[in-house]
Amino acid sequence: MESAEIRRRWLSFFEERGHTVVPSASLIADDPTLLLVPAGMVPFKPYFLGEVKPPFARASSVQKCVRTPDIEEVGKTTRHGTFFQMCGNFSFGDYFKEGAIKLAWELLTTSVEHGGYGLDPELLWITVYQEDDEAERIWRDVVGVPAERIQRLGKKDNYWSMGVPGPCGPCSEINYDRGPEFGVEGGPAVNDERYVEIWNLVFMQYERGEGTGKDDFEILGDLPSKNIDTGLGLERLAMILQGVQNMYETDTLKVVIDTATELTGVGYGKAHESDVSLRVVADHMRTSVMLIGDGVTPGNEGRGYVLRRIMRRAIRNMRLLGATGPVVGRLVQTVIDTMGEQYPELVTDRARIETVALAEEARFLKTLNAGSNVLDGAVVETKAAGGTVLAGDKAFLLHDTWGFPIDLTLEIAAEQGLSVDEPGFRRLMQEQRDKAKADAKAKKTGHADVAAYREIADGSGATEFTGYTDTEGESTVVGLLVNGVPSPAATEGDEVEVVLDRTPFYAEGGGQLADQGRIRLHSGAVIEVRDVQQPVPGVSVHKGSVQVGEVTVGSTAYAAIDIRRRRAIARAHSATHLTHQALRDALGPTAAQAGSENSPGRFRFDFGSPNAVPGAVLTDVEQKINEVLARELDVHAEVMPIDEAKRQGAIAEFGEKYGDKVRVVTIGDFSKELCGGTHVHNTAQLGLVKLLGESSIGSGVRRVEALVGVDAYHFLAREHTVVAQLQELVKGRPEELPEKVSAMLGKLKDAEKEIEKFRAEKVLQAAAGLVEGAKDVRGVALVTGRVPDGTGADDLRRLVLDVRGRIPGDRAAVVALFTSVNGKPLTVIATNEAARERGLKAGELVRTAAKTLGGGGGGKPDVAQGGGQNPEAVGEAMQAVERLVAETA
Repeated sequence: MESAEIRRRWLSFFEERGHTVVPSASLIADDPTLLLVPAGMVPFKPYFLGEVKPPFARASSVQKCVRTPDIEEVGKTTRHGTFFQMCGNFSFGDYFKEGAIKLAWELLTTSVEHGGYGLDPELLWITVYQEDDEAERIWRDVVGVPAERIQRLGKKDNYWSMGVPGPCGPCSEINYDRGPEFGVEGGPAVNDERYVEIWNLVFMQYERGEGTGKDDFEILGDLPSKNIDTGLGLERLAMILQGVQNMYETDTLKVVIDTATELTGVGYGKAHESDVSLRVVADHMRTSVMLIGDGVTPGNEGRGYVLRRIMRRAIRNMRLLGATGPVVGRLVQTVIDTMGEQYPELVTDRARIETVALAEEARFLKTLNAGSNVLDGAVVETKAAGGTVLAGDKAFLLHDTWGFPIDLTLEIAAEQGLSVDEPGFRRLMQEQRDKAKADAKAKKTGHADVAAYREIADGSGATEFTGYTDTEGESTVVGLLVNGVPSPAATEGDEVEVVLDRTPFYAEGGGQLADQGRIRLHSGAVIEVRDVQQPVPGVSVHKGSVQVGEVTVGSTAYAAIDIRRRRAIARAHSATHLTHQALRDALGPTAAQAGSENSPGRFRFDFGSPNAVPGAVLTDVEQKINEVLARELDVHAEVMPIDEAKRQGAIAEFGEKYGDKVRVVTIGDFSKELCGGTHVHNTAQLGLVKLLGESSIGSGVRRVEALVGVDAYHFLAREHTVVAQLQELVKGRPEELPEKVSAMLGKLKDAEKEIEKFRAEKVLQAAAGLVEGAKDVRGVALVTGRVPDGTGADDLRRLVLDVRGRIPGDRAAVVALFTSVNGKPLTVIATNEAARERGLKAGELVRTAAKTLGGGGGGKPDVAQGGGQNPEAVGEAMQAVERLVAETA
């Protein structure tokens, strides 16, 4: 049975039994504590935590998941993988243990002909929590599983929680016996390689307290309602139903291995090392395609870092297998062809996915060369200092700046007889990730405990947003935090977070900045609002300070936004939609939105593109946008089912989470997008849009920045003034300015070349005199000296090489010249072949001189460069070089 059919049967089975089928959420987690979705229940987490009331009592999904903690183990074993699909069925206060158990057994054991998976009941073993008598009774007495195939395990194996205080409960796992060829008998308690877990049923019925680890926490009591959360690994079931040894031999991964074999000529199953590489390629390329499909682009932080790392591991392993040219294109095509039946959006978005992947491959192939040079230098430096361990910060620099995989650093260092300070590297990586997570979480919560916001939501419900039609209105203070702590009242000068039952203030989201304004209480108190966020879904938190009076929970309030700011942001947001559509018209659907920020009078828009957008194309885009403004198109918003929005061709933003009902913003016949932001009523209200330019912000992602309305006018007015001043200076008309300025720059460049030529000739004139002053040091011709201050590094190097060339080649020679540039000493040292045969290396000599100068340096054995902080020590540095020559020669 193919994976696509396993998925189809799962969803069909539960839909027929009253479950709402929920499409897989994006891999981009809508949670500041997560980079990517690691489990099937993550999209349902707000329902289980009580943050949001579930819109259904029963649900089922097949969720895309990515986990990367054990990425180095991928390929080494056949059990580790980064991407997987988790089939889940969920109950929110509806059926509980008996219902979940009976449904699971029915689907697994019903024959294929009747819509099930057709597993032999005699090969299924059950584990339950050691104290869960109820679950064991249901399996034994209701379902009919023999008692000898039901095993009790402890908290570590059969008890679930999120790892923090909150919902928890016992679980029951269904395991499949793969036969004696996979190990000894005795059930999953004895051998989990033979008895492989395929389905975990979590009975969420208790609330846990503080604690560490999987089993060290207190059970506080029962939950208000009992819930069900189950998960079946699609890949594991596919392995069983397809009769293969491991997940890498299932249909969606084996075909990628076959493509890698075709590209490299290395067959699977021939050797352990090559099999590891083939498995890495198959897993990582599938994960890469799924991540890019959900809008992740390669980068050096967060999700982008995860994608870049796994893509580069895949490419490197293809090189280890013998591939010499580009390979990503074929591998991506194979993944899309294989996974496209389950996720049709991959096929629709094929061009963009291929563009991003190919751009990253090209970038990494260049990185391999550049990074190798940097690593070689770090290895030489470590050895020269007598070290045997490459510093963790060096490995981190290679990774962070050059995108060099740590495993590649480890391998090359080992070849050179060095180890790597992995703990130091991991610490720096973790610090980087922790900072990114903390920044994202702090932005949303203002460092307050999320539980405080949940409590407000439980007591007062979601905040009603009135800002689509109103800019001010009456409301009631239903929640108040002072300096991040819940409080019944706040006084003048306090930093507060206020929750209203209804508000015209727009909370930051969808790329649109939050409204600002004032909240006035009937008591006379005034709150200046600087920001609005939604730390938990549906609750708008107004952040600001009390200007006058006392604020108390329950007070009647009058909220009014800064209308001028709102209108400026609305103009920017509508302009963003127009820019998005104009870019797609010009560049094609690959110019999909990858992020945006709409602020007063200006916006930035990120989109997919492997190359820079030519200036002429950008000019055409700008013209098209402004032509749309002149057409005075009406802008209107409508709420509709998401399927209807897709049918109408509405564009959705990558990474955004949408419900069953969505808001669609339409601009005439030009643009239609899913959007929750505020907009103008007619394009004429924008006045003018001026694109300032575009730039790269990551692999395959470009950014356009622009001004709107009065801000665009002010920019053009300033440009006009500058043009007028230039006209006066060069005595020409505006259209003549480029030619005249170009001519002036050409003359200036020619003059600089003449000056450079004169300076070089003057420096080289000193070569003959320096050679004549060579000192014999134990048979070595040593030339040292100080040339005029201000001599550049290139000129100094030319002079050193010229002097070395004037000394007969059969005589060992060392040339060490010094200068000072901007108050800092500089030295270049060169040796000839005869000197190097006697052990005199330029790099070692430079390090000695630079250390005396209070700095550092390095280079190759024949020529090296260094510098320092103390120009007064040049004479001492010359003496240090002479001493080292005498000792070595």
